[in-house]
Amino acid sequence: MDYDVVVAGGGPVGLFLACELRLGGASVLVVERLAEVDETIKAGGINTAGAVALYRRGMLPELAAAWEKSRWRLQAFLGEQGAGAPRTPPKFAGHFAGIMMRGDLFDDSDPAFADIGPADGVGLGVPQAELERILATRAERLGVEVRRGVELTGFDADDDGVVVHLDGDKTIRTGWLVGCDGGRSTVRKLAGFDFPGTAPEITGYQAVVEMSGGERLGTGWNTTDVGTYVNGPFPGRILTVEFDGPPAGLPHARLRSRGGTSIAHVTAEELQASLRRVSGVPEVTIHQVHSSTRFTDNARQATGYRMGRVLLAGDAAHVHSPFGGQGLNLGIGDAMNLGWKLAAVVRGLAPDSLLDSYTTERHPIGAWVLDWTRAQIAVMRPDRHARALRRVVTDLALTTSGTTHLVKQISGVWQHYDLPGEHPLTGQSAPDLELADGTRLGDHLHGGRAVLLDLADDPKLRARAEGYGDRVGVLTVACPGRPELAALLVRPDGFVAWAAGEGDTGDGLEETLSRWFVAA
Repeated sequence: MDYDVVVAGGGPVGLFLACELRLGGASVLVVERLAEVDETIKAGGINTAGAVALYRRGMLPELAAAWEKSRWRLQAFLGEQGAGAPRTPPKFAGHFAGIMMRGDLFDDSDPAFADIGPADGVGLGVPQAELERILATRAERLGVEVRRGVELTGFDADDDGVVVHLDGDKTIRTGWLVGCDGGRSTVRKLAGFDFPGTAPEITGYQAVVEMSGGERLGTGWNTTDVGTYVNGPFPGRILTVEFDGPPAGLPHARLRSRGGTSIAHVTAEELQASLRRVSGVPEVTIHQVHSSTRFTDNARQATGYRMGRVLLAGDAAHVHSPFGGQGLNLGIGDAMNLGWKLAAVVRGLAPDSLLDSYTTERHPIGAWVLDWTRAQIAVMRPDRHARALRRVVTDLALTTSGTTHLVKQISGVWQHYDLPGEHPLTGQSAPDLELADGTRLGDHLHGGRAVLLDLADDPKLRARAEGYGDRVGVLTVACPGRPELAALLVRPDGFVAWAAGEGDTGDGLEETLSRWFVAA
């Protein structure tokens, strides 16, 4: 094999997955058709679950620096909207179908937000291109080979491996191929994955422009008799949604334009016409387009994420409208779940069957995201029934319990896997425990291996974890803030595989260890 794994697609999901594979000891090649980072306006931040994933790999400082730059840009915009110097932005709690959540109604004492750690709230507003640069730097540091300006044109897969065909009549032999190549995935199409879902009913545009007459536009999300438009949160950023079906001949969920070279090129005239129709402001004029995206609400999901030695992650596995900012975060979760498992299989430390758990665990979360975006489309429709429903949803959303529920969904803190075990933490994202030695649990996950956390200094417990080599690290330390916990087995992706409370005997630990890790 030339490489253990070839990843098609060098966006954030592909790069994150490649880094996870390298941490697990696999050799990786990433091929990306674009010659440089795509600056097209796309995802505008990551949620709590996504930020926690980066924190667990030691990337919180870089993410926090990018987040701080985004906060200053928002402050400057708020200052331009009124008299006086830029002011601190209000606490952002997210939105549902453009219904903005009020930060003062969010109850952050809800148990779902306990023990998140320093990643809480970091990442909102960070542009996708900036995240891609952070991950590209990390990939280079870890020894991932990335070939830009190279496109996958085909592949031949059998039981022993995959021959990947690249443009220029080049071929590469690899053990595994992972498609992280977006909603129009070449890998998914050529492999023949089933991709059912619901047809689109909207045409949406998102762009960064220079315009005049913008002072007549409302700030933030605005609902009209025609559709929805957004002005902000920084100067020149606009978004429109019209319920007139998908663009002719362009049915896919996300169609990007960059430099006027792609089939999805969006003209200033096209954006201006949409903005005028939706806003009802005929004076607004767009003079220049810096970045633009055309999208629909096409919602589809592969029925399975693996076919033999070919797998999918990110938008290649599921597409949907961008409302709620779930897509990038969903892809990061896919990569975090798949990376350590595929690396273990590559190294011969786990059977191929371990990869079945990737679809089992991630498919339900992807299905939830698709329904979450479909629900928002239903509430955004301009017909009378939908507008009546929107008023009801708005009343519910603007309560403490309603806001808190929606924030839990948006942030991803609800996500869990259905794993065997009686303890309530089993299958949950691990709490970022403050430990007696001054560290936090997240500090011990940077290397991408599992951790058996012995909080009760139990030698019998530690003895049960012997024989797993570098796959499972054992840490004996107290946790004064959670005296009811005796031990946790945390998988490399940060989810709790097994837990014991004070006085528990440790039953089930050996079975859990053997399920996820093969003894040396």
